[in-house]
Amino acid sequence: MRCDVCGAETARARHVTRSFGRGDRLLVIENIRSVFCGRCGERYFTAAIMREIERLKQSRGDRMRRRAVPIVVFGAA
Repeated sequence: MRCDVCGAETARARHVTRSFGRGDRLLVIENIRSVFCGRCGERYFTAAIMREIERLKQSRGDRMRRRAVPIVVFGAA
């Protein structure tokens, strides 16, 4: 796969989990296809993937499930 940033043929697809928003608007999307370039280190989503992320953020539909998540504050004693 060719990297859109440096043009090298070292880019590979990876699947990642990302969070969007905060508080009661927090949404975690799992298994997002991303591109990682081993040459320049760039990580990015294609335009098609970004459109789907935006659609998922707007719809928050039937595919959504809830999970309890432990939260730790950095530096708290």
